[in-house]
Amino acid sequence: MTTPPTTPPTTTPFTTHRPAPPAGTGDEPRARQRDLIAAEWLKLWSLRSTGWTLAASALAVIAVSVVTAYDQYQAWPRYAAADRAAFVRDEMALQHAFTANAALLLLLTVSAVGALTVVGEYGSGLIRTTFAAVPARRSLLAAKMTVVAAVTTVFGALVALVSFVLTQALLDQRGAAIPIGDPDALRLLVASALLAPLAALVGMALGAVLRHTATTLVVTFLVFLLLPLVFDEDRHWGAVLHHSLLFSAWNRLTQIDADQAAYPWTITGAWTVYAVWGLVAAVLVVATVHRRDQ
Repeated sequence: MTTPPTTPPTTTPFTTHRPAPPAGTGDEPRARQRDLIAAEWLKLWSLRSTGWTLAASALAVIAVSVVTAYDQYQAWPRYAAADRAAFVRDEMALQHAFTANAALLLLLTVSAVGALTVVGEYGSGLIRTTFAAVPARRSLLAAKMTVVAAVTTVFGALVALVSFVLTQALLDQRGAAIPIGDPDALRLLVASALLAPLAALVGMALGAVLRHTATTLVVTFLVFLLLPLVFDEDRHWGAVLHHSLLFSAWNRLTQIDADQAAYPWTITGAWTVYAVWGLVAAVLVVATVHRRDQ
């Protein structure tokens, strides 16, 4: 009696199933910074309000200075010869190239744009989706600030340049214009252009802290418009606090006769105030969002 051949049993190879790596670990490819910047760029311009707000702000800011220069142009024939000579000698045309009212309007409008880039995401709930897709929050916020700062820097440079060209074209017909190559004119252009990205970063910082649109806009109004009126420059500590404000730093950089103040300060000090405001605002955005949204 023969035994039928037996078929050797088939063996199943032993396989191990590893769980999917958690988000944010080294096994998962991290988003590249340029991809985050591209995403934030699309997010910023996906809102029609961004373009319209910046365009309306540019027209308003330029119009404030142009109207002031036009008033000067109209009043010029009524000035005495000595007053005309003093106007040209003291380079008063620079005060019309980008006026203090234009600077304040720029601070308020651009800071609102910066605040809405943060507050808008919290209000719509988009921020939760964003953080779920990109757990690296510091990189994400760095990309957002890079995009906002770049856009507003170009915006500020265009507004300052157009305002300067138009106002000086008017005053040039009275022989009182300042050439764009003048050192004081160049400093005014740079200082006015940099107001825009600094205002946007401050708006983002306040938006990250307050996270409420109306409250953020009110606090921005208080910081930029009312604080310069509160501190008295005739007292030492009041002057120190006044000089630490962003608008005061712009005023120092654009005024020719600033040394006549009770407590004068230097151009370097004003640039330092610019740098401190930008750095503190950027750190506040990252630290606030990273610590509060765990």
